[in-house]
Amino acid sequence: MAESPANPLALVSEPASPATGRDPWLGLTRYTTARIALGRTGGSQRTDTLLDFRLSHARARDAVLAAFDTAALASQVAAADLTPLAVTTAVADKKTYLVRPDLGRRLSPRSREQLRAHAPDWGVRDLVIVVSDGLAAQAAQHHAVETVTRLADHLAAAGWTLYPILIAPFARVKLQDEIGELLGARHALILLGERPGLGTPDSLGAYFTRQPRAACTDADRNCVSNIRPEGLPPAVAARKLAHLLLESARLGISGVALKDTQEPHAAPCDLPPA
Repeated sequence: MAESPANPLALVSEPASPATGRDPWLGLTRYTTARIALGRTGGSQRTDTLLDFRLSHARARDAVLAAFDTAALASQVAAADLTPLAVTTAVADKKTYLVRPDLGRRLSPRSREQLRAHAPDWGVRDLVIVVSDGLAAQAAQHHAVETVTRLADHLAAAGWTLYPILIAPFARVKLQDEIGELLGARHALILLGERPGLGTPDSLGAYFTRQPRAACTDADRNCVSNIRPEGLPPAVAARKLAHLLLESARLGISGVALKDTQEPHAAPCDLPPA
């Protein structure tokens, strides 16, 4: 058996193997979206590598700037036998959302009064779920409803009660604290598009807090990220969220004090024969 090189990364820049005519790292590209086996032409990147990078960068920018179709999402939520309700933050447009994160962390005065008026009729429930575009509208558009629907089924089987599903464009994670405190919810969960990577423009993140209130910090939150078919599929993410929420209620904790004790999810892959 040939010995491994002292620096495996050197293989990326070495010429193709005379025996196969292939870069020996190319076979690994089917297991990852990371940028490996890029090669070079002299001291420069290959043309196809540069073009692929520019395409991925453009897709990431498009993901951030894409519009959020709240009406379509509300229709999908209603079709799943859940009740949608639109609310707004203190942000009026995408440009403001990007430069003023603080405004996305609080409700507009109108929506604050709207929820305050609904709270007595709804009563205290176990969980309020908020869905937002965040920094990648297509993540919420494509993956949020399946995640929420499957999560609701898991929690209903455990006897949990849910508020209507709130749809809030231009929201930041901490918005869940104000909403949860206004309603008196035992837990608050927000799903929103994560900052796009060069290979992942549709990744959804889910954050929840027990006893949400204005004083909560990020240390009080738990996060399940990279929710998408190529990462953590919505069905798996929903099971993980349900497990964590039930443990949070049982133990009376959330955030850094709450640990995930489930077996890690392993994505299927076609490994070559040994």
